[in-house]
Amino acid sequence: MSDQYEDIIDLPRPVSTKHPRMSMEDRAAQFAPFAALTGHGDAIRETAREVAEREEQGYEKQKA
Repeated sequence: MSDQYEDIIDLPRPVSTKHPRMSMEDRAAQFAPFAALTGHGDAIRETAREVAEREEQGYEKQKA
């Protein structure tokens, strides 16, 4: 299996004549995190706020 690529392993990397080289910034942007679920973070924050509010109301009722 290791000799399967011996004929090409030391060849130089091909350079495209049709497509210019991509900048490092553009390459990095391809792998940057993205919001696949838009609004998901907002929904989580809203739920956390509601839970905190209910817990606070429950605490105030216990004090009274």
